[in-house]
Amino acid sequence: MSRPPLPPFDEETARQKVRLAEDGWNGRDAEKVALAYSPDTKWRNRSHFVANRAEAEAFLREKWKKENDYRLIKELFAFKDNRIAVRYAYEWRDDSGNWFRSYGNENWVFDEDGLMKERYASINDLPIKEEERLFHWPQGRRPDDHPGLSDLGL
Repeated sequence: MSRPPLPPFDEETARQKVRLAEDGWNGRDAEKVALAYSPDTKWRNRSHFVANRAEAEAFLREKWKKENDYRLIKELFAFKDNRIAVRYAYEWRDDSGNWFRSYGNENWVFDEDGLMKERYASINDLPIKEEERLFHWPQGRRPDDHPGLSDLGL
């Protein structure tokens, strides 16, 4: 199974890969998103460790049960060969109606088929008021004309 764009990445293909990841996560379909990861993918997400694609899918399913009204923006930070670094922010609310903006950085490593085989994420949550939200689009893909992180001063 191949998942273009494939490494080695240039700036254009790295940006494409980042946007495809953002689009996938905003779609909140754990089974579909998990297909972007190699069967033996390894993750560190906060203090949670994932050892394969099935665990990644289960992790995502649980994540999106907890994080309601999830909206994510990713931005390319750096790339080289088969590696991409991104920064991102996402907004979500818990079951009690409390809003958060979570800020993070990820380091990705891809196999020759363009599947992510390693994902290392560091994330911090900031409680926000609903009126402080900046990510306003219908659930799903961020519209092309919606500002990115740098445009929003994040």
